[in-house]
Amino acid sequence: MASFRRLLSPIASIVVLTAAGGLCWLGAQTVADHIERQSRDDVQQALEASNQDWVGVTTDGLQVGLSGMAPSEVERFRALTQAGTVVDPSRLVDRMTVVSAQAMTPPDFSVELLRNDQGISLIGLVPTETDRAGLVRALRDETAAPQIADLLESADYPVPGQWNAALQFGLRAARLAPRAKISIRPGSVAVSAIADDADEKGRLESALRDTLPDGVTLTTEISAPRPVITPFALRFVADDWGVRFEACAADTAEGRDRIVAAAMEAGAVNVPACTLGLGSPSPDWSEAAVAAIKAVAALGRGSVTLSDADVSLSAPATVDKAAFDAAVARLQPSLPRPFSLQSELEPAPGGANQAPMEFTATLSDARILDMQGPISDDRMRDTVDSLVRARFPTVQGSLTNDPSVPRGWTVRIIGAIEALDTLRSGSVQVTPDLIRVTGTSGDPAATETAAARLSERLGPGAAYELAIRYDRRLDTALNLPDGAECVRRLNIVMSESEIGFEPSKSAIAGDPGPTLDRLATTMAECANFQIEAGGHTDAQGSERFNADLSRGRAQALVAAMTDAGIDTANMTARGYGESQPIATNETDEGREENRRIEFRLLSDHPVRSDPLPAPVTRTGVTAEPVAPLPPAPALIGPIQPAPAPAVPQMFGPALPQASTGPTAPATVGVSEVFQTLDEREESIRLPVQAPTPDTPRPLARPDEAGAPAPQIGTGPP
Repeated sequence: MASFRRLLSPIASIVVLTAAGGLCWLGAQTVADHIERQSRDDVQQALEASNQDWVGVTTDGLQVGLSGMAPSEVERFRALTQAGTVVDPSRLVDRMTVVSAQAMTPPDFSVELLRNDQGISLIGLVPTETDRAGLVRALRDETAAPQIADLLESADYPVPGQWNAALQFGLRAARLAPRAKISIRPGSVAVSAIADDADEKGRLESALRDTLPDGVTLTTEISAPRPVITPFALRFVADDWGVRFEACAADTAEGRDRIVAAAMEAGAVNVPACTLGLGSPSPDWSEAAVAAIKAVAALGRGSVTLSDADVSLSAPATVDKAAFDAAVARLQPSLPRPFSLQSELEPAPGGANQAPMEFTATLSDARILDMQGPISDDRMRDTVDSLVRARFPTVQGSLTNDPSVPRGWTVRIIGAIEALDTLRSGSVQVTPDLIRVTGTSGDPAATETAAARLSERLGPGAAYELAIRYDRRLDTALNLPDGAECVRRLNIVMSESEIGFEPSKSAIAGDPGPTLDRLATTMAECANFQIEAGGHTDAQGSERFNADLSRGRAQALVAAMTDAGIDTANMTARGYGESQPIATNETDEGREENRRIEFRLLSDHPVRSDPLPAPVTRTGVTAEPVAPLPPAPALIGPIQPAPAPAVPQMFGPALPQASTGPTAPATVGVSEVFQTLDEREESIRLPVQAPTPDTPRPLARPDEAGAPAPQIGTGPP
């Protein structure tokens, strides 16, 4: 029995141990399954929450396997990262694959090259093979830009076709255009630039076209400063040949659009663009032009001319007089200051309102006289012709003989021309009933002076109408310099106190204050003129570098003048480089003379910053003659002259005194007998005698110098 117990004890121990081991294995298996299932569920939920539903999750003990086809490498990495937030990343097994990547399209390579007075900026994306340092070095060597900013980025992709050709052409355009935006893309270049003037614009466009490589397209948008237009004119016509502009100037793009729209509304087709320019007499130029165009449109036939601030409306005889008067009545109040209106309705031919005799003369700013009209005969025509050629350097037009002109006609013409001679520019219109004088003068009393001239020539009773505008820049009493004198004074300042610059740079060296003070004194009276500050260099360095350096120095001077409070709104800067030397470049002295800044006048006509004042109008008749003095009483005894008051000594004929009333004074002196217009015209007719054989003549000259002159009265008895 004891033996049996000893045998059973080990067997029981084995059974117990076996059962315990089984239970442990079963428990471990259950725990492992729970951990695997929990890990799989947690990872799966995390991936689904991040839209990574393409990932398959498996577990093997503590290991978590991720499988599936990732859309991209980025998505595969995101899946691994998301799963690592749930379980330890070391437990993850990556079995994911990535979809085969197709050949990727290279990015759009482009460069925006911006160049201005401050320097050059490069912005954009270029292939990695592009030599960015070489681009910057080339720009630095070929231009005098103060700084070059490289803001380019690169991408490792093949160089597209025509990229290098377009890039090199864009760099060449940057060297040619000192103020430009250049857009470079494979096979195309777009250049937007500002030129100094119209000539420079043409040269730049030509240079770009001549150097354009094959396979590269060029788009240009180059602008230039507006020209000064004088006179600032617009002429709109509606006749049997259609409705059209014969001249059109505008001061702003918005004003031009308004003018063109009004013309098209009036019936004009294929309207050309009006010329944009400087010199408008008023900021309300477009308002006046639109009102004038509408007046012609209302009439249906006629024309209107705007010349500076003078507006002239005319219509043919086919237009009803009432309609014409109504159009004038509407136009007159709609014209802004300082515009003045003149209107004329042509009379019907052969009717009761047949056009009267009319003489017209126009005087331009250049003192060119253009006259048209009838004259009584050849002798009177020669008299008028001699008068105008003695007073004006250039005379155009001609007079036609018409014996039917009224008596005193020539005197009226001469009086009108003498009144016109007192103006800088203007026009006269002479009819048997009225003398009309309009224009511009630098004399504040020009209206009184013209009236006195008419009175002096015509005597009393002549009706006149004056509309004369005062321009202070033409006033000689103010001693204002013209454009040429302004430039001369500025260049004298630069020659006597030159502004220095740092070597090979556009930065001003030293103190420019004293020179700027002298320039400010001159510019105080010259700011209204278009003046160019031109920079020049010697021949050292490349041609393009010198051109950029000279331009930069001229711009630096203009900027310094602006900072000093000088009005430089009408001043431009331009660089000529080494193209205009004034001395040899072989010596230090010559090169120093060539390094300079010179001022040049771009237009003789000042740019108006303020509208012209309204004309001084005056309507009246010349004065009545002074009554003759009574006969002097008889005196007995020696004559004792009464002491006369002391007066300043004066020389020359007495001039009529200016009058402020509507009647001009007559210039009839004490001993002068009053003459009518007929008598005054007859006094002009000088008798001309034909020579006869008995007419005395001068003796003939000796054949040789020093020969004895023939003796007079020493012949044989």
